[in-house]
Amino acid sequence: MNPSLNLAITPLVNTGPENYAICVFEAPYPSGHVIHDCVWHAGLTHAWQEWQQMFAPYSRIKISPGVKPQAQNLLSQELLFPASGQPTNYSSRLMQYLGVSLWRWVFDGPILGCLERSSGIAMGQNTRLRFRLEVRDPKLIALPWEIMQREVGQSAISLSQNILFSRTISEVERLPRLQLDRDLKFLLVLGEDDNLKLDKEAAILEQILANNSLVGNNLQGCVPCSMKTLLQPTPQQLIKELETKAYNIFFYAGHGLTGPDGGFLCLQANKRLNGMELAQVLARTGVKLAVFNACWGAQPDVIQGQPIPSSSLAEVLIRNGVPAVLGMRDEIADEECHNFIQVFVQALQRRMPIDQAVAQARQYLLTVYRFNQLPWTLPVLYLHPEFDGELIKNYDEGITELPETSIPGLASLFPTAFLRSAGIVYVLQNGITRIGRTADNDIVIPEPSVSRRQAEIICRNSFTGNTPVRVYYLQEKSTYGTTWILNQNGWQQIHRQEVPLEPGMQLKFGSMKSHPWEFIIENS
Repeated sequence: MNPSLNLAITPLVNTGPENYAICVFEAPYPSGHVIHDCVWHAGLTHAWQEWQQMFAPYSRIKISPGVKPQAQNLLSQELLFPASGQPTNYSSRLMQYLGVSLWRWVFDGPILGCLERSSGIAMGQNTRLRFRLEVRDPKLIALPWEIMQREVGQSAISLSQNILFSRTISEVERLPRLQLDRDLKFLLVLGEDDNLKLDKEAAILEQILANNSLVGNNLQGCVPCSMKTLLQPTPQQLIKELETKAYNIFFYAGHGLTGPDGGFLCLQANKRLNGMELAQVLARTGVKLAVFNACWGAQPDVIQGQPIPSSSLAEVLIRNGVPAVLGMRDEIADEECHNFIQVFVQALQRRMPIDQAVAQARQYLLTVYRFNQLPWTLPVLYLHPEFDGELIKNYDEGITELPETSIPGLASLFPTAFLRSAGIVYVLQNGITRIGRTADNDIVIPEPSVSRRQAEIICRNSFTGNTPVRVYYLQEKSTYGTTWILNQNGWQQIHRQEVPLEPGMQLKFGSMKSHPWEFIIENS
């Protein structure tokens, strides 16, 4: 599992419209939860307005309407003629200027230290840092946070080789326990066609999937895939197909419109599907990833220059329990989208997590359309805070287990294992038993000091010679490392570690004052 760093940009109430707090609400180490106050300054507004004029002329969102034109003209001169006095490419300079300005505003003071320490932890684990940004002010959602870069010449955060970038939302519906899938099952929906090359898009996806047949998958390590296409269905036909629960990826290509409840998908002339209605059916039918090749999918609706909170399609879907949503921040051309989709789907087939697949496809757009062009900045990925982005588990990750169904009667060869506390006994499952504060865990400990995902007990089956052997491990997952085991030196605190369990071992979760739990194996 990748270490996670989750950041929120929160407007401060009763302090003026330009005052914000940058909050770390998840970090891979206990002292990483820091808060830093900051002020949105005029230079950022000038840069954003310059960006809008060059890259997003149809954007209707205003941050500070009262900016003086003279200040913008000075910024234009600075970008065209930097300190060297030599003229430069204005679009490249603007891309860099806004990216660096956003980085310096977000990663200031203790926030930068938190990022650097979290990145170091990820490097020490030989993995990437999963970085998620939550923008809680609707005025700032439309900004291209994906282009943040630390210095000129360095990679943008969404192009980094060491960071997996996505956006997130904390006020969400809880996810049910998600099982990893064996294959990718696409439902491709082609909506109203008004000079869009949707047939080409369908052909591209079909060709990608056909090139990785089941035989090829076994040889190349790719995931088996299937796809069904609905051509301009009615809302009722679309919902009926989703109700079969046969799909884990929903893919829409066509026109999209903004609106107060997630906007609309234009399925047919005068037949639209509301974003809120779509969110309900996608969450109910187990779709894990929703992809929209439609304009404005990640943009809020606007009234008189002011965005409506929680109104973008991506936000509405995430809030209602869809694990992952990929939308476009602005208009996107057909060829640009086709290039992105092809690389993105191929990366999913190679078992990449969703955020890593998006990063790879974004990097491809950069090489095709260059840094100073808009395409690589358009895809916006939202991940639910409880979702790690994995559809299919990588071969080199996870636990290799002996399936009990492969040998009849194997389960009866093993004694039963329990956890016991204060007279209550819980039987441990054969695979994974989840322990935490919320009701979706196998063992629920309703204490405020217990994390939502406190720990997991993992059961692994193997053989010693011809003798079947079952062993148990405790995998600690809490936010602050509030799990203890009792050994010969007393109570030992563990955090994000995997510890083998022995019969009679004592455990505590959440607080040292809590009742101990005893690990028991029947007849041991």
